[in-house]
Amino acid sequence: MKIKIKTDAFEFKAILDEESETAKIIYGALPLKSKGFRWGGEIYFSIPVHAEYENPKEIVKKGDLAFWPQGDAFCIFFGKTPASLENEIRPASAVNIFGKIAGSLENLNKVKDGETIIVERD
Repeated sequence: MKIKIKTDAFEFKAILDEESETAKIIYGALPLKSKGFRWGGEIYFSIPVHAEYENPKEIVKKGDLAFWPQGDAFCIFFGKTPASLENEIRPASAVNIFGKIAGSLENLNKVKDGETIIVERD
């Protein structure tokens, strides 16, 4: 399952985990459009989807796509967050990892707080 994540100035390609129930739910809800927010090295935005915890993780990797069940939010991780200790990437609380950015993460840091984010099938 391949998707595109578009902002005002950038487009990122991503691959979803075929085995993840969370990925299947999100893929089935596409296309999605929302206002994105920054939290350190994370971009997150609310989506009209709900999924329960599925193999929740408290530490993630650069480029991970995750769903935050507590806030029904789609999260893109590319660096340390305010909750990170040392060099780890730590979400606000546990998340379901359901995919990964394919390619360069360089421009994720240029996405501004409040930008419109569109997620669609590729």
